[in-house]
Amino acid sequence: MLQKSLISFLLTLTFFVLGCDDSDYFSSRDYQAPAAPRGLEVLNGDDRADISWARNREGDLSGYNIYYSYEYDGEYELIGSTKSTYYVDYGARNGDKYYYAVTAFDYNGNESELSYEMVYAAPRPEGFNQAIFDYRSFPNNSGYYFSGYKVRPYDDLNTDFFFENYNGTFYLNVWSDSDILDLGPTSSIYDINYAPSGGWSSTKDEIAVEGHTYAFWTWDNHYAKIRIKTITNERIVFDWAYQMIAGERALKQHIQKERAPLKRNSNRIEIAK
Repeated sequence: MLQKSLISFLLTLTFFVLGCDDSDYFSSRDYQAPAAPRGLEVLNGDDRADISWARNREGDLSGYNIYYSYEYDGEYELIGSTKSTYYVDYGARNGDKYYYAVTAFDYNGNESELSYEMVYAAPRPEGFNQAIFDYRSFPNNSGYYFSGYKVRPYDDLNTDFFFENYNGTFYLNVWSDSDILDLGPTSSIYDINYAPSGGWSSTKDEIAVEGHTYAFWTWDNHYAKIRIKTITNERIVFDWAYQMIAGERALKQHIQKERAPLKRNSNRIEIAK
């Protein structure tokens, strides 16, 4: 049988524990916000943006908030929260540019500053298993028009490139107002993050090779890429991605760089003075 003194002690302890408000207990002792997340990266997708970052080390970390803005130094809006270090923005749309930032928060609701890296996504359309044919044998189905996502005749004004079998050697051709560059062997269409800034073919063609990815700079200042999956004497089959934003070279991932610290002012996030 328990002694009366022990029973009294247990009753007192129970009353103390049940009578305390946990949130008040913790919040009265912790006003320290977590550190701003680091290592933010964004991958362009097709009507999506994949965001990731390094895990915070605070023991009382509860989760992360994800924000976006249409401008680097504009107003940042909360779009979601997660307990992981990965978030997919399915609301991102092809042809728009989105700047992202992430905060960390603890169990007491203390929220960090926005992450310091400047990153953005520029979602773009992509396609798979597209076929075009040798322009000499099938002239009306030999070219591809990125902006229209369509097979076109090789000599159509909208055609960005076309396929040629020249005596058993296979070529990808562009017209004089466009550029092409063989980026070498890749394992998938996703291996190339950016269109090149130079080195374009001076002959306006490249030898077509299975497993190689090719970059294009179109006449109206858009960038694209294809990866050849198969080649026969009559056709090629390829995967593709096309950047809808003129002059934007990001075809998958955008590099990050440090930016000025941001601060929260009511519902608006502004550059710190």
